[in-house]
Amino acid sequence: MFNQHDISRDACQLFGEQAHCGYDWWWHSFTAHHAETGEEKAFFIEFFLCNPASGGEEPVFGQLPENRERGIRPSYLMVKCGAWGEDAAQLHRFFGWKQITVDWNVPYAITAGDCFVAETETHGMVEISPADAEAHPEWMCQSGSMAWDLKIDKQVAFNVGYGADKPMREVQAFEMFWHAEGMKSAYSGEVWWNGERYLVTPETSYGYADKNWGKDFTSPWVWISSCHLTSELTGKPLTDSVFDIGGGRPKVGHLALPRKLLSAFWYEGTPYEFNFSKVWTHTHTEFDCRETEDQIIWHIQQTNRHDRMVTHLTCEKKDMLLVNYEAPNGEKRHNRLWNGGNGKGTVELYHNGELVDRIRVENAGCEYGEYDT
Repeated sequence: MFNQHDISRDACQLFGEQAHCGYDWWWHSFTAHHAETGEEKAFFIEFFLCNPASGGEEPVFGQLPENRERGIRPSYLMVKCGAWGEDAAQLHRFFGWKQITVDWNVPYAITAGDCFVAETETHGMVEISPADAEAHPEWMCQSGSMAWDLKIDKQVAFNVGYGADKPMREVQAFEMFWHAEGMKSAYSGEVWWNGERYLVTPETSYGYADKNWGKDFTSPWVWISSCHLTSELTGKPLTDSVFDIGGGRPKVGHLALPRKLLSAFWYEGTPYEFNFSKVWTHTHTEFDCRETEDQIIWHIQQTNRHDRMVTHLTCEKKDMLLVNYEAPNGEKRHNRLWNGGNGKGTVELYHNGELVDRIRVENAGCEYGEYDT
C-alpha cells in the first residue's frame, strides 16, 4: 500500500556517482490568502542541490557561455520560489557548496544564509531586481521578492516502491526518481510576495511536498496532484483524499520505458494505485498531454486488475510558468516545461466496473513539457 511514510527517502542522495553528476530537490507547493483582501494565491518553494563534488565558495552556473564552451558543469544550491497567477514568476537564489550546510542524516535539513528547509518547516527570502534578472540570464529567473516562514504537516504519502528503497538508491540506477512524503500536506504560516502579506492556514493550504533526485530529467515530463477535491455525486468536500500522478519516460540505466506514469488516489481512506513497477497489478496507462493557444491539457486513463482512474485537467497558460532547470551535465533541454498551481478538472474512479465517484479537482499542481529525444 502506497501510503507509507518513510522520511529516510527524503535524505540527501548526492553521494557516489551523483555527487559528480546529479541533483536532488525538495519541492513544496500550497495556497495562501491575502492578509487584507482574502485573495487566493498559489505559491511554491524548492531547494535544488546539484553536483557537490565540483562545488566551491561560489555557485557555478552551467549556462554561462564560457562554462558551456569549457564543459564546466553547474554546482550550487538553488533556492527556487515563486507564485502562479497573472503575475506568475520564478525567483532563483544561488549558494556555493561551501556556503551550504546539509544534514545528510534522517531527518534531513538544509541551511544556507537565511534559507532553511527540513521535514516540518521552511523559511527564507529571495529578492531579484529587474536589472539583475536582465543582466544574469544564467540565473534563469524573473524579478521580484518573496519571503516565507512555514510549518509543514505531511499527512498522506505516495511511497512509489522499489526504485526509492535503500538498495536501489545506493546503486543509483534511475535517471530520475521520486518520493512524495507529503502528497497531502497542511501548511501554516505566512508569505510576503512583492511586499504583500499572505496567510497560510492548514485547512485551505491544499499543500503538497515531494522529492526528486537523479542524473537527468524525464521527457515527456508529467505531474498532476491535488487535495482540493469535491464529490460531484454528493456535493460534499473530500477532506481525507488526495491524488498524485507523475512520470513520462522513466529510464533505468540505458533502458527507457516510454509513456509510463505512476499514480495513486487516497480516496477517503481507501487506496487506489496504478503503478507499472508492480507488474502483478497489470497496470496500463494511456495519456495525452498537449498545449493549445491558451491552455495546457492533460487527459490520462489508467487501469489495473480491478480499478480504473480517468483524469482530465486543464490549466490556463496565463497563470503558469515556463519553469527553468539545467541538468547536472550543464544541458538545458527543457525550454517549454509548463508549471502551474491552479489546475482544474475531474477524476473518475471505478472499481470492478462500477463508478466509485466523479470528483471535481481544484488548486491542482501540474506540469507538462517535452523535448526531442
